[in-house]
Amino acid sequence: MKLIGQITVCTVLMALGWAGPVLAGDTLFIHGHIYTGNPKAPWASALSVNGSRIEAVGTDAAVLKHRGSQAKVIDLHGQTVIPGIVDSHVHLLYGAYALHGLNLSTPEASITPEKADVLIERLKSYAAAHPHDAVLFARADFASVPPATPTHALLDRAVADRPVVVHNTSEHALWLNSAALKMAGITDEPLADRDEERGVIRDASGHPSGVLLEAGMQPAARAVAVRVPQDEKLAMVQAATHYLNSMGITSVVNATGDLAEIELYGTLRDRGALTVRTRTSFGSVAVQHHLTPSFLADLDQARRLYHDDWVSANLVKFFADGGTGMIPPLVYTPRDYEALVMELDSRGYQIMTHALRADSVHMILDTYERLEQAHGSHDRRLRIEHADEVDAVDLPRFAKLSVIAGMQPTFCCGEDGLNLDPTDNVPSDRWHSLQASGAVLAFGSDWPCTWPPSPFISIQEAATRQAWKSADTANIAGVPLDGAAQGGAAVTGASYVPEERISVADSVRAYTQGSAFAAFSDKQVGTLEVGKLADLAVLSQDIFTAPLETIGKTQVVTTMVGGKIVYTATH
Repeated sequence: MKLIGQITVCTVLMALGWAGPVLAGDTLFIHGHIYTGNPKAPWASALSVNGSRIEAVGTDAAVLKHRGSQAKVIDLHGQTVIPGIVDSHVHLLYGAYALHGLNLSTPEASITPEKADVLIERLKSYAAAHPHDAVLFARADFASVPPATPTHALLDRAVADRPVVVHNTSEHALWLNSAALKMAGITDEPLADRDEERGVIRDASGHPSGVLLEAGMQPAARAVAVRVPQDEKLAMVQAATHYLNSMGITSVVNATGDLAEIELYGTLRDRGALTVRTRTSFGSVAVQHHLTPSFLADLDQARRLYHDDWVSANLVKFFADGGTGMIPPLVYTPRDYEALVMELDSRGYQIMTHALRADSVHMILDTYERLEQAHGSHDRRLRIEHADEVDAVDLPRFAKLSVIAGMQPTFCCGEDGLNLDPTDNVPSDRWHSLQASGAVLAFGSDWPCTWPPSPFISIQEAATRQAWKSADTANIAGVPLDGAAQGGAAVTGASYVPEERISVADSVRAYTQGSAFAAFSDKQVGTLEVGKLADLAVLSQDIFTAPLETIGKTQVVTTMVGGKIVYTATH
């Protein structure tokens, strides 16, 4: 099969006139097992890069003709190469904070408030090791359902003199110590913004407990943005992009953001220090959009200034519902949501909408359908993010309305999937049903909601639908927390709705071509073809033939972005 694929590549190259003047490639990969993603020629053994782009794909002999006197030749020794991963849904700035901060929820274990002494010890040690940090960040699993939510008193026992901001792994809740509450301006007096005040958990006397939910996180987010110096943000973001490179990730779509965050990526790009391509949405977690003159001006400025292969905007993120409580709260009335979507579409912005609830998915699809009817059909690439729960009647509507399903396989699978109602028999995470109906799947990690953001754990889960269970988080009230290799979870030996599995190849396409299409970057990345940007990853094993249960252990050997090697494994 491999030889046939190589011959096919050569035939196609010659048929398309790509055997013209031979250029001198900067980097040549030979003796490989290269998955191109090109349906006409899916496999090759060699690839040549000239500058930032691919100039030849085919057999070793054909590609070696492009060898210049100064070319670097990399012998792959049969290693598998895939197109660079396009992570369709991340929160890069939050991930940067989490990577720099103290991570209390890892695949090995989750240190929850139930383990108070261990949590305090870990936080004290972290604070001592970071004496100059103006804000101390952490990431943890904790309840988002009062009265089970933790309080600032526990964090105060660890650190009293500096703000501590603990991000819930869902990124829909924050847990603050007293210094952080003071930094955020959260006192016994209600906040002026009613939506923000609704998310402030208070005790029976009206004192803030220390936990902020959904829109209530905004005062803390604004305070952090001011308190953390710009040069430190840049350093944290740069470290985060290198971390993503180690997972084979070469492009991301940021599912939250604003002009100030986009400017961080622009600054790193201008310094030649950005190693992940970014497309950033405007939106904050579970916060309603208001089309104020300043908001519209920021949207317009971002679109006008940032629209290249490294930093782009022109995307607005909505939250139809939240991610806390036993049932995630709704953010908009259908009428208000539709009015905003209509207006922003008329201004030419791409729309993506978060939805965990099946009724939210239905409302979004109804809105998108009326949008097409009102404004006519064109290439909008409308998106629904997560779409964990979809009623059967709505499954075919994704393809019918050309709506992209932006999904995160690592969230799957607890014993009941991601069903918010355990008595509901409708399965969640219906990758096969959506794909079979003709819908485009765009896979992502939602990092730092998942840790690590490994696409290979996601691919394993999409192909196996293994059920996972964490004893560490079993007593936490809120939305389901069990996911693939998350928060101390281990496989149970069961599988969740196995008929919704998809193949490894389908998962790779969702992580490359599907996600590139969702980001309007499919003409530049997503496959390894002549003329496209040279974004690729060399893997430690062949994920297409490896036992499915071992795919998640795949390591990245080399990552290239735009013709430059940005990551090389050291072991």
